[in-house]
Amino acid sequence: MAALGGMLRRILDSLYLLGGIIAAVFTVLILLIIVAQMLARWTGQVFPGATDYAGYCMAGASYFAFAYALNHGAHIRVSLFLHALGDKRRWGETFCFAIATATATYFAWYAVKGTYWSWKLKELSQGLDATPVWIPQLSMSIGTILLAIAFWDNLIQLVFTGAHNVRSDVSEQSHAE
Repeated sequence: MAALGGMLRRILDSLYLLGGIIAAVFTVLILLIIVAQMLARWTGQVFPGATDYAGYCMAGASYFAFAYALNHGAHIRVSLFLHALGDKRRWGETFCFAIATATATYFAWYAVKGTYWSWKLKELSQGLDATPVWIPQLSMSIGTILLAIAFWDNLIQLVFTGAHNVRSDVSEQSHAE
């Protein structure tokens, strides 16, 4: 059973890392699109839809980074409040993770639903690119699913082991000293 848990932990951590890597790729794509747009302007050419594509990449970078950022303590947390709870901290963290898990799951459900309907209705973006809207919405759907999985993972881990996978942030480290 411990081997199965260890394998599941490695799979989940790899999934979060993959999300972080994809977010980094989207960030590099933003740079490349901006450079390509600048080169097009300097040569008198037109890069139609460049700002739309950069926006899609920005959304992709944001949503894919959520789960990775959560487990690395990069999200805004209520650490000072949780630290003030003292020996009741676990209850506060459980409450916070439960609310965040429910919210992320709700958001993921509706992101997938919205993407599905955009695909079904053959919705096109209103920009110069005329991209089917479901394509950029996929990054939002996958990213929010990853975030919901990360919150479920942390909540379940906290309930059953008393510890979550979020690395401590700066405010927690300064209180520990």
